Amino acid sequence: MTYCLGIVTCDGLVVAADSRTNAGVDYISTYRKLYDFSQPGQRAVMLCTSGNLSITQAVVHLLEQELKTGSADNLHTLPTMYDMACYVGSKIRQIQERDRPWLERDHIDFSCTCLLAGQVPGEEPELYKIYSQGNCIQATRETPFLQIGETKYGKPILDRILSYDTSVEAAAKCALLSIDSTMKSNISVGPPVNLIMYKTNSFKIHYQLQLRLGDPYLVGIRKKWELSLRQAFEQMPDLDWDCHTSLPPDDLYMD
Repeated sequence: MTYCLGIVTCDGLVVAADSRTNAGVDYISTYRKLYDFSQPGQRAVMLCTSGNLSITQAVVHLLEQELKTGSADNLHTLPTMYDMACYVGSKIRQIQERDRPWLERDHIDFSCTCLLAGQVPGEEPELYKIYSQGNCIQATRETPFLQIGETKYGKPILDRILSYDTSVEAAAKCALLSIDSTMKSNISVGPPVNLIMYKTNSFKIHYQLQLRLGDPYLVGIRKKWELSLRQAFEQMPDLDWDCHTSLPPDDLYMD
């Protein structure tokens, strides 16, 4: 399993991913899942992958090869982020159609999902989630983040903290706390954590980092976050049992 997320705000983009993959409890490996396909000065393009590793690696290889060979359609020639999302979706279908019969025969899950984030001149930064079938959805001002992989543990902080008006710096901090919360609750998600912060109209990735196991910043934010949650919990008022009407046990299950 994995956990990747993308955030779009009024002044930029944040994309983050863990690096753990597993094929059972006794085979855990580390693989990169966040890729930078940007063309500095001309366009910013970032891709996160989740799902069957052989499928996602083959898709990334195709994207890289078509950049190298100068294919008419590639991540540096397509005019919009939506066109790029559809293009990545077509590559997912291409690889799946090639490998599907053999994977299905052995009952192997061949699904995958991607996040595509970036900006081209003349457009605002955009974020897309590309499904295994090749179709996609776009993040909006009302829903400024998208997740793939093991999403449930890291979602509450995003729901409570993020909005489109959140600064990109605050969004980056929120992304790391979301990933750390997921790592805390699910051993199939783990470091190194890769993070990219992109500022609108820069058309170049100036801010990226990799946080490994035991990194002082990761350790520090986990301790501070746990302490803050504990303090907030202790400040919550206790239940006032006397002010609630007691019901007979049978009545608890009646409309």
